[in-house]
Amino acid sequence: MEMNIIHNSLLLLFIVLTFVLTFTNSHRDTAYYDDYMKKRAKDALEDSFKAYNPNPEELTDQFNGQVGEVLIHGNVTRRHLKEGDCKATNPIDRCWRCDPNWARNRKRLADCAQGFGRHTTGGRDGLYYVVNNPSDDDMQNPKPGTLRHAVIQDVPLWIIFKHSMVIRLQQELIFTSNKTIDGRGVEVHIAHGAGITLQFVKNIIIHNIKIHHIVAAPGGLIRDSADHFGLRARSDGDGISVFGASNIWIDHVSLSKCTDGLIDAIMASTAITISNCKFNNHDDVMLLGANDEHGRDVIMQTTVAFNRFGKGLIQRMPRCRWGFFHIVNNDYSQWQMYAIGGSSHPTIISQGNRFKASNHPFTKQVTKRQEAEESEWMKWQWRSEGDKFLNGAYFVESGSPIKHTITYPLNLKHKNMMKFRPGSYAGRLTRYAGAINCKVGELC
Repeated sequence: MEMNIIHNSLLLLFIVLTFVLTFTNSHRDTAYYDDYMKKRAKDALEDSFKAYNPNPEELTDQFNGQVGEVLIHGNVTRRHLKEGDCKATNPIDRCWRCDPNWARNRKRLADCAQGFGRHTTGGRDGLYYVVNNPSDDDMQNPKPGTLRHAVIQDVPLWIIFKHSMVIRLQQELIFTSNKTIDGRGVEVHIAHGAGITLQFVKNIIIHNIKIHHIVAAPGGLIRDSADHFGLRARSDGDGISVFGASNIWIDHVSLSKCTDGLIDAIMASTAITISNCKFNNHDDVMLLGANDEHGRDVIMQTTVAFNRFGKGLIQRMPRCRWGFFHIVNNDYSQWQMYAIGGSSHPTIISQGNRFKASNHPFTKQVTKRQEAEESEWMKWQWRSEGDKFLNGAYFVESGSPIKHTITYPLNLKHKNMMKFRPGSYAGRLTRYAGAINCKVGELC
């Protein structure tokens, strides 16, 4: 498949220069940048360019081939799975959910990411950190045993939880790189407080937690690493905010009812996979790309796969700018404005999704182009392949057709990525989206 965006060294150099010169002015409400944060921003941008894939079309075909293999060999066409059988129905889940000893082999999850965030390993190379205290009382000197204390450590960590808990964050939760949050085996809610901020970091996994009722926080002095704290302004109330970060994998997270977005990724973030998540009861669901003036988001590459966009959602599933977005095998139900939108000539490849429109006669269109005349947006590559449309839903295509780059084995040729029968699989592939109830000693 072809991209509308020019990939050349001069453009990338321009993005680097404009980012370095302007990032402190572009989001002044996010933080006050001292020398420490300026260096962290510079390093993060370099990491984003390293994570950027100059041939995204090849990666999307690889992803689709893996889905095809699961459809053929994974026995996911059975309507009723026997008790005790592995309930994994997509290739990401097949990687770890069929192991009854998953609790002893938690770090196996780090081998399971696919799509643009496929190289994300989180805290695999570090120790386990057990969160046993749900409090969040001290922003400058977090208590050992709290989630805030865990995520600011300057070493890789695989963070798990001693028991079920509700964590009410007093301020945004600011990470350092190389962390995994793993909520399997208990029920973890981040709720009724501030949300998660992944700013100028790399290699983060967020897995199997629930995030809801997130509100804006006033800001102040907040520790952002073991050796540094800085002054933060008011946070927006995002569930998860990805800001200038790379190699991010968000999987099996349930999100709803946040003040701003459920998941936002902006400011040259890239190499992101959002998979197996469940989204409910929200307006601006997912923003991928800061705004139409921030051309540095041309390097953003995001896979949105196996998610359920459910009840009470209005728009932005996702809303895209500038970059390359592979939206594959998701299940969409009754959005109230539109499902997939964008501006600033993003490339959007929609494959194998199921779109069920609401009964309202003016919300049948899946797509919405913004800030451009038809003569302009018709050049943008927005393509639908193998999507299933219900209750009058329809996708307005534009730009050049998809060109596949990989030759598949004969047994996958007609099922490689649901090219001919995708709609019948979307519900099954997303059957276990959101945080799941994993019990130690049993298949998850």
